[in-house]
Amino acid sequence: MSQRVLVIGAGPAGTRCAIRAAAQGAQVTLCGAEAALPYDRVALSSLLAGEKTLPDLIPHDLRGLHAQGVAFRPATPVVALDRAAGAAVTARGERIAYDRAVIATGSRAIRLPVPGADLPGVLTYRTLDDVRAMLRAARGGGAAVVVGGGLLGLEAAAGLAQRGMKVTVLHPVEWPMERQLDAGAGGLLTRRMGQRGIRFAMPAQLAAIEGEGRVTGVVLADGKRLPASIVVMAVGIRPDTALAAASGLATGRGIQVDAAMRSNDPAILAIGECAELEGRTIGLVAPALEQAEIAAATLSGQSAHYAPRADAAALKVSGTAVWSAGEIAGEGVTLRDEEEDRYRRLFLREDRLVGAVLYGDVSDSGFYLNLIASGRRIGRHAAALALGPAYAQELA
Repeated sequence: MSQRVLVIGAGPAGTRCAIRAAAQGAQVTLCGAEAALPYDRVALSSLLAGEKTLPDLIPHDLRGLHAQGVAFRPATPVVALDRAAGAAVTARGERIAYDRAVIATGSRAIRLPVPGADLPGVLTYRTLDDVRAMLRAARGGGAAVVVGGGLLGLEAAAGLAQRGMKVTVLHPVEWPMERQLDAGAGGLLTRRMGQRGIRFAMPAQLAAIEGEGRVTGVVLADGKRLPASIVVMAVGIRPDTALAAASGLATGRGIQVDAAMRSNDPAILAIGECAELEGRTIGLVAPALEQAEIAAATLSGQSAHYAPRADAAALKVSGTAVWSAGEIAGEGVTLRDEEEDRYRRLFLREDRLVGAVLYGDVSDSGFYLNLIASGRRIGRHAAALALGPAYAQELA
C-alpha cells in the first residue's frame, strides 16, 4: 500500500509538495483552509490592480489536481494532529488518517492593536478574500489609507489607486521598503509612486482608527487626521504555528525543522513561511518552493537538504523593477541616473561586497549575488564595481 501523505495548506509551497509527492507514488490529500482552489498568492496584486482575472491565478483546477494524483479538500482547516494515532482533526471534527504529514500553513497578517482596528472597512492584505473585500470597498471610490510601506503595502496602494481611490501610505520609516532598499532607492520609488497620485506620510505612526459602525478615518500619533473609507493594514506577517504548537511540535518563531524539513516528530514535516531552519524563517516564494521539493524528496526516502543562501529579493513595485541582496547598510558605492530612473548602491565591508540594491535596471543582479556569495575580494577596483560585469573586465 502506498504511503498516505497529508499536506496541510494549499499555498504555493503546499501545492508543489503535494504534486511532487503524488508523482513519487504517495497517496496524497491536500487540505486548504480557504474555500478556493490553490492560487498564486504572489499575483494577488495583479488581481487587485485589474491586470489579471481570477482564472489567471489558478494553475491547477480540480480535474488537473486529480489527474496528478492529488485529492484536494478546500475549506478544510486542520485544527489538531493526533500524532499517536496518525490522524488530523478538521474544524468540522472529521479525522483524516496519514502516515506522514506536511504542514504548509504559511503566515498570518498582523493587525495593529490600535483603537478601532476591528471596525468594518479595516482590512488586511494576505488572501484572496482580502482582495475581494478591497475590490468591493473600492467600488465607491473615496479615500484609502494603507498602513505599512513594505512590498505588500505598496502593492495594495498601487492597486487601490488603479481602482480610482485616493491613497495615502503611512510608514514609520523615512522611506518605503527599508528592508530591501536604501534611502536613495526608496526616495526614487516614492517619487515614482507619487507621480501616480499616491501620497506618503513618512515617518508616521498610526494612533487610532475612527468611525461609528464603519471606518471613516485615521488619527496619527502627531494628532493629524486623514479621511478613509477603507484602511488596509500591511504591517507584516507572522508564521502560522498554531497547529504545530497545539500538537506539541517544537516551535520558535516558526515550526523548527532540520535541513530535510522534518520537525521534531519525524512523521511531520514543515515547509514555507511557517517553517524555521537554523533560527531563520523565509518570506519569499522561491525558497518556499525549494523547501517543497526537499520535503517531497524526504517523503520518498531520498537524501535531500535545504541550504539557505544569501537573501535576495527580485520584485516589481508599481511597474518598477527593484532587487536587493545581503546587508543593506554601511559604506557603499553609488551609481545614480535620474534621467533613466536607474539607481544602484553597493555595500562593502573589509574589501568584500556584502550587499547590493538595484532600482530600475536589475539586469546585473546575478553578477552581484555571485560576488556576495563568493566573498571575493574587490581590491583597488571598487569604484568600477557599479559597472557590473564590466568590473570583471577591469580586473583582467
